[in-house]
Amino acid sequence: MRVHICAVGRLRAGPEAALIDDYLTRFDRTGRPLGLTWAELREVEDKKGKGMAGEAELLLRAVPDGATLVALDERGKTLSSPEFADQIGRWRDDGVGDLAFVIGGADGLDKELRTRADFNLSFGRMVWPHMLVRVMLAEQLYRAASILAGSPYHRV
Repeated sequence: MRVHICAVGRLRAGPEAALIDDYLTRFDRTGRPLGLTWAELREVEDKKGKGMAGEAELLLRAVPDGATLVALDERGKTLSSPEFADQIGRWRDDGVGDLAFVIGGADGLDKELRTRADFNLSFGRMVWPHMLVRVMLAEQLYRAASILAGSPYHRV
């Protein structure tokens, strides 16, 4: 299963970019033997200023055809790390080829995109900066792969 993080805005070089690269590299290494073939970050920019609807259109273009779509949104379902790992494992076991997580811009995700998503995921009721959410998601993907692999990275 291929994992795509589709996000609004360009992340410049810096600590967030370094963390994302590190966690996605770890995910690739840990996940490959588990059938989680790789993860990538796909960034889009709304240069025409069309707002959330324009961002949603760009995000959907970045999502591979037939992908299971997961929207990151404060109104989504809150999962523990083991529950998230179980969900990733279920998608993999159900034959999902592409899993796409979408992260909106500063104003969040368009309502139509949230409705269209196969799953809405929340990192809690607090609102997080969209650039930081990328790091948090990359870490949780690595943690999920580690849990599925039986690695001691996740401690209960």
